[in-house]
Amino acid sequence: MADFPHRYAIHFADLNPTIGAEIHKVRPVVVVSQNEMNRFAGTVVVCPLTTSLHPGWRSRIQIECAGRDAEIAVDQIRTISKKRLRNRIDRLSPAVAAQLRRLITEMYGG
Repeated sequence: MADFPHRYAIHFADLNPTIGAEIHKVRPVVVVSQNEMNRFAGTVVVCPLTTSLHPGWRSRIQIECAGRDAEIAVDQIRTISKKRLRNRIDRLSPAVAAQLRRLITEMYGG
């Protein structure tokens, strides 16, 4: 990674080991934490992506990532070590980033 993972960048990340129904394996994740935090902390907050689509789930956002249909699993948001991150593969558009901010606020903002 160049300097630090930037907000709304999509990286591959190794999410193993997991427990129970947590999303696992090496998969894309979108970084949702602020750049100031990403610069100095050893962790980042991410939402994993999945290719198992659930269009009716309000906790998911349908996108295209690296040419494939996927969805952002906002219901699986988690903090991970930056050491779990691998190469950057994509970035959210400004419109999808705004949609993601709204959904996170709706789900977790009170």
